[in-house]
Amino acid sequence: MCAGPHLNYTGEINPDAFALESVAGAYWRGDETQPQLQRIYGTAWETPEQLQAYLTQKEEAKRRDHRKLGQDLDLFSIQEDAGGGLVFWHPKGARMRLLIEDYWRKAHLDGGYELLYTPHIANLDLWKTSGHFDFYRENMFDQMELEAQQYQLKPMNCPFHVLTYQSHLHSYRELPIRWAELGTVYRYERSGVLHGLMRVRGFTQDDAHIFCLPEQVTDEILGVLNLTEQILSEFGFAEYEVYLSTRPGKSVGTDDIWKLATDALVQALDTKGWDYVTDEGGGAFYGPKIDIKIKDAIARQWQCSTIQVDFNLPDRFDMEYVAADGSRQRPIMIHRAIFGSLERFFGILIENYAGDFPLWLAPVQVRLLPVSDEQRAYAAAIALQLKQLGYRVEVDHSGDRLGKQIRTAELAKIPVVAVVGKREVENQTLSVRTRQSGELGSLTLSELQEKMQQAMMSKQQI
Repeated sequence: MCAGPHLNYTGEINPDAFALESVAGAYWRGDETQPQLQRIYGTAWETPEQLQAYLTQKEEAKRRDHRKLGQDLDLFSIQEDAGGGLVFWHPKGARMRLLIEDYWRKAHLDGGYELLYTPHIANLDLWKTSGHFDFYRENMFDQMELEAQQYQLKPMNCPFHVLTYQSHLHSYRELPIRWAELGTVYRYERSGVLHGLMRVRGFTQDDAHIFCLPEQVTDEILGVLNLTEQILSEFGFAEYEVYLSTRPGKSVGTDDIWKLATDALVQALDTKGWDYVTDEGGGAFYGPKIDIKIKDAIARQWQCSTIQVDFNLPDRFDMEYVAADGSRQRPIMIHRAIFGSLERFFGILIENYAGDFPLWLAPVQVRLLPVSDEQRAYAAAIALQLKQLGYRVEVDHSGDRLGKQIRTAELAKIPVVAVVGKREVENQTLSVRTRQSGELGSLTLSELQEKMQQAMMSKQQI
């Protein structure tokens, strides 16, 4: 029931570094059809200082909980009427998602990838050929019958990219081929393990597959590492824990191909200069992999990016390219994701920033607060000018007193709040306050735009 570490006797626990935290019901092994247990949560540490540090971080994590912030900021919801584990993106969350997707697409197109769109469903035989039906069946939804054939919601994008590759025969001169897709997949997760955006039943992978020659593997993996660093840095993540997972006991492929793939991963990591931990036997059955765990603002680790070398699917689907000598050869297939999934990465972003997003990501960047109805026309004119410059702007039309408008904007974590009163209209200025810097005083529109532009370019809060 518990992997440890363990003590031989409860008497070994330091009573000054021990705390009972909560009590909750839990299904046996997360299966809602099994009996419900009563679970008692507690924590034990060597010293009171370690206990206090843990409790402080736990309280901070509670403050940053993406489920509460997602509701408070009106970003997303999990609608139980539609079934558990399915995410509804609200307008502000959808706006942020669009910003993330647009950046992701541009970075990939600039990085030599082409984009794909593939179906959400396919004939069950495809998943038998790929091996998912044999190895992954318990995480797949039940099949549906259409015209006497069995169809399956896709749990992975990989076989679809393989079929696209096989739409015609490729030459070695075309390789490497890099294809990326924001592909929504569906996986059956038991209700007992669903958790906000972190564990859901429908999610969008930032998936990509590279088909290359054996001698291209190292350079392609290095390219993925560089792109991963570029994209994660853009969202404020610069510290990683990197793991290299090698051949497990049960695997496919020859010793030579495993050595080639593992050596390529090692060489790419060494060239990149990243320290890494070797997880002996932790690779997938079809090839070795690199996993990258990012650290957030309170030093928690999150598994996001993964790079996997695969020789299994090319064999299963009889993939080929025409080599320089005219023979037919198997390409090497590299699977990779950088965010992991948009939903989970979005949850990590919320918790990392505690909802105080950098200006470029904030769903509403500026809110204008008219002191009275007399200033609404001026506020509307300023809002229109800012929107024409590409900023996301709202005018508070609540009619509330100014103090309440300011409080509402603070709770909504709006980065820039500009008060519009009689004096501002007369002087053609704005009284500006930001969440990061506090009161900036009276600014003209051009002065405010200059400050916002600097924050946008640096990807920082203002």
